[in-house]
Amino acid sequence: MKWLAEYIMRGRLQAILVASTLAMMSLLLAPLSLVSSAAVALVTLRRGASEGLLVLVCSSVAAGILAALTQISYQFIVVYVLFLWLPIWLIAIVLREGRHISLAVEIAVLIGIVGIVAYYLYNTDPASMWKQVMPKMVPPNVPTEKIQQTIDVLAPYMTGIAAAGAVFGMCLGLFLGRWWQSLLYNPGGFKQEFLGLRVEPRLAMICLAIIGIAMVSSGALSQIAWNTSILLLVLYTFIGTAVLHTVFANTKISQFAVPMFYITLFVIPYTLLPVALVGFSDTWLDIRKKTLNQS
Repeated sequence: MKWLAEYIMRGRLQAILVASTLAMMSLLLAPLSLVSSAAVALVTLRRGASEGLLVLVCSSVAAGILAALTQISYQFIVVYVLFLWLPIWLIAIVLREGRHISLAVEIAVLIGIVGIVAYYLYNTDPASMWKQVMPKMVPPNVPTEKIQQTIDVLAPYMTGIAAAGAVFGMCLGLFLGRWWQSLLYNPGGFKQEFLGLRVEPRLAMICLAIIGIAMVSSGALSQIAWNTSILLLVLYTFIGTAVLHTVFANTKISQFAVPMFYITLFVIPYTLLPVALVGFSDTWLDIRKKTLNQS
């Protein structure tokens, strides 16, 4: 994908073309939204906040025009791309100015937490809303009794799950943009940066406190705490991924172990939870340091 990064960095027009076109195409193929976001992130990381904002605004206008030409609601497209790109632009600024990828991920999670709290202020009973929406998301061949049971269990936590998905996509878009920047201007830099991803122990203590609040409280407060806990899993999943990558990379079969690890994460999403637990435990165990000392 280096060629695409080179094309984006040729000029403002090329960046706008890639971002707006891929945003439109992502309505049909969702993963393209990550590439579209990465284009905005790359411009912001390399050329600064003002240039990134200009590309963001112009791309939004271009996407709106494309939507009008294809008889799609341009208002929906403009709102869609703004929600898609604004958070990416903000955390790209944080990464560019702060030069710590962990801080950018923390800010992304904080944006998600603010979104959860704001939604609960707007709608005091999101679970009821999800119970109405979720049946439309279920394949028609699933038994009805299993559908209702699953909906009843998941509905109180769907706000956190949705926020976690959004933050996960936001971070992946940022990582792709940072990787492109590394390919073009600092080969190997992103790998070193990502594998060093870690957070302060006090954040782990805050996470434990939130889980404690979720367990002892009830009503909206408990739901907000549980949904926030789900969102924090995103942060520790990325840390756990960095930890396990380091561990597998220091084995004799690293050329097979590392690719299989990522394939497993992609094919079996349930493995994200144990990976997050590894990332959480690394706060105190410092697994990477022990692994590197033994190699």
